[in-house]
Amino acid sequence: MGPLLARCADCLPGGAWLAGELPEVTETATASLTPEECDRMDAYGAMIDGTGGVDEVTRSELAAVACVVQDAPWLTAEQQIRLVAVASLVAGAARLLAQDPGTAIEHGQLERMWALLDHAIV
Repeated sequence: MGPLLARCADCLPGGAWLAGELPEVTETATASLTPEECDRMDAYGAMIDGTGGVDEVTRSELAAVACVVQDAPWLTAEQQIRLVAVASLVAGAARLLAQDPGTAIEHGQLERMWALLDHAIV
């Protein structure tokens, strides 16, 4: 975060969340990704949705980005799109690992998502 944004993040609509909490949420989600948390059956045959390692609160915060950026007209359209892309790609990586971790890893799907993420933040 730049020094100007750090000084006035609290005075901008959504600024404190976008400049402070969102980077932490994104880092937490990325660090939590794990193929062990995939969709599975419990001992009684009931389907359990996997999380890809990302908890419900973090997934919910990532999903909120598209709404929060709409309340941040001080961001350019390009900045808003980049923030939505990053949140979407991180949430999508978790879902990809939850649904089919083997394919996601072995066929390069996760690698392609990270390449898109790199492009979104450059």
